[in-house]
Amino acid sequence: MLRSRLALLTALSLASCTEADGSHETHLRPAPVTPSANAPKFTEEAGDHPADIREDPEKIAEKLNKDAKKAASSDEEWIPKEYGSGMSKWKDTGVYVDGKPLGFLAFGQLPIGCKLTWQKGKVSADKTAGTNEPGWKWARQRIYKFTDYLKAIGIEPRKVKELHVYGPKPTETLIVTGRDLVSPAANEFFFTFGSITRGKPLPHAPEGFGTGRLGDKITGVMVYIDKKPPTLVENDGFYLDGVEQTGVPYYGEPVRGGVRIYLDDKLATIIKRQDLDPKQATKGADGEPQWRLTEFLASHGVDIKNVVEMWSIADETRDHKFSRSEIDAMTFEASSRSKGGVLLGDKQIVANAMALHSRALKPEDMPLPEQPDE
Repeated sequence: MLRSRLALLTALSLASCTEADGSHETHLRPAPVTPSANAPKFTEEAGDHPADIREDPEKIAEKLNKDAKKAASSDEEWIPKEYGSGMSKWKDTGVYVDGKPLGFLAFGQLPIGCKLTWQKGKVSADKTAGTNEPGWKWARQRIYKFTDYLKAIGIEPRKVKELHVYGPKPTETLIVTGRDLVSPAANEFFFTFGSITRGKPLPHAPEGFGTGRLGDKITGVMVYIDKKPPTLVENDGFYLDGVEQTGVPYYGEPVRGGVRIYLDDKLATIIKRQDLDPKQATKGADGEPQWRLTEFLASHGVDIKNVVEMWSIADETRDHKFSRSEIDAMTFEASSRSKGGVLLGDKQIVANAMALHSRALKPEDMPLPEQPDE
C-alpha cells in the first residue's frame, strides 16, 4: 500500500514538471456555439460616450452651492425637485372656488367659523409583549366637516355644482355634488390632519359617497358654483372644453409659499418676498428694508376699514394679537431671518400667516390646541 502511494506521488510530480517547462501543451477542443433566439441584437452606439464628456468641476460646485442656499432659504420661487411636476407640485393644499384661492387646509389657517367635531375612533396604542392586546384603543379624534368649512367661508353647500377633492393622482379625486353635500351622509364627509394639528390633511367619506374615489391625502379642493366643472376622464385626468387641466382650472399653477393674509376667514392676499417693491421700503433699525403693512394691503386691494384686530400665526398657532392702532403702525421685514415668514414690528415677531378680523374674537372662538386623546 505504501509503495503504491509513493508511485502515485512520483507520477504527479513528473507531470507537473513537464507542464511547467512547456514540454506538454493542453489544447481545448472547440465546441459549436449557437446564438439564442432571444439574444439582443448588437447596436452601434451613436454620439459621444459619457466618459468622453468633460464637465467643469467649478460649475458643478457652483450649482450645488446655489441649490443648497435656495433649499435653506424661504425663496418661494425655488421649487424642490420633489415638487416640480405632476401632482407633486401641489405642495400646499389650497381651496379654490371657481378658480379663486380662498384658503388652505392647514390647522393654523382654518377659518375661525370652522369648528371641529369630536368623534370616537381607533388610534394606535402600545402593545405589551406576550399579550393579546390589540395594539389600538378607542379615543377622541378631531374631525372637520367639509360642509362646516364651506359655511365658514360663506358658501352654502346646496349651491355647489361640484366639489372636487384631489388626491395624490388626478384619478384619485372624489367628486361630490350639492345634493351629496346636503344629504345625511355628508356628516361623514370630513378631513383630519396627519399629526392631529399638523401635517397633510387626510380625507374621509362614507362608502358610495359621490363618485366613491378617494385618495389617502388631499392635495387640493376645487369648488364650482358659477363656473363649469371640468370632467374627469377615466385613467387620464381632468379636461375642460377638451383642454387638459394640469393646474387649477380657471386659475393656473397652484399657489405655494408666501405669507398668507386672511380677512374674516378668507384669503385676501399673499406676501411674497420677490414681489415686494424695494422702492416702497424704508431702512429699519437693524439696517434691513421694511414695509408698512397698511400700505402693502392697500396696494393689493385689501380694505381694512372695519378691521379691529389681527392675529399672527406661526407654527400652526395663533400666538400674538394686535389692536387696530398696532396694525396702523405695523411694519414688516422679509429677511432670511424670518424663517419663511415675515418679522412684524419692532419686536420682530415671526409670522407665517396673518388673520385680520372685523370683530374681536372671544376665547371660545380660538382653535383648540393639541390635546391628549380621551
